[in-house]
Amino acid sequence: MWKGGYNTANEDLYKELSDAVVSCKKDIVLAAVENARGKLDAPDIIENGLSAGMNEVGIMFERGKLFLPHVMMAAGAMQAGVDLLKDEMPDTATSGKGTIVNGTVEGDVHDIGKSIVSTMLQSSGFVVHDIGRDVPIMDFINKVKETNADMVGVSALMTTTLGGQKDVIAALEEEGLRDKVKVMVGGAPATDSWARKIGADCYAENASEAVNKAKELLL
Repeated sequence: MWKGGYNTANEDLYKELSDAVVSCKKDIVLAAVENARGKLDAPDIIENGLSAGMNEVGIMFERGKLFLPHVMMAAGAMQAGVDLLKDEMPDTATSGKGTIVNGTVEGDVHDIGKSIVSTMLQSSGFVVHDIGRDVPIMDFINKVKETNADMVGVSALMTTTLGGQKDVIAALEEEGLRDKVKVMVGGAPATDSWARKIGADCYAENASEAVNKAKELLL
């Protein structure tokens, strides 16, 4: 059987992985990942299986069907699954594809989507510095300077924190860095039109699109 892609057997594996994350149980996620190893590539397991499950958890949380402790448990379980696959990720840190600083804006404690993006960018050969969630504007700037980054990813998952993406771009301009650094924005309330309005270089709806946009802009 070929790896990746959507044939019937793979769809079953993706569903098993997704359902495992929705269960919020680490042991179930690890078992599902073990079952998928050798049948699917590691990035495919993360993107089409674990990530899909995490997206479902996010939807259920927004609808009040799951609560924050469940989300945190699901995130921890998914991370354990990702950790299990680390040795199978391409070791391409020296590939020269580019360096990316990635974080969630100040006042926003959402971490899951941003972490998935970081993982997928790393697996695609980029050097990624994930600076976490609730990140002050100047922390983005200082990390860009420290790492000589080629791109900064700025995530916001709430409409009330969306303006933080604009503030990061403004700070890059004030520091004389904007012409040297590409800016990618993402998160539930962000859109293509919003990205254009604030002067970002691109908007990514999900992790796969983030990888594609990074390749378009940096390679």
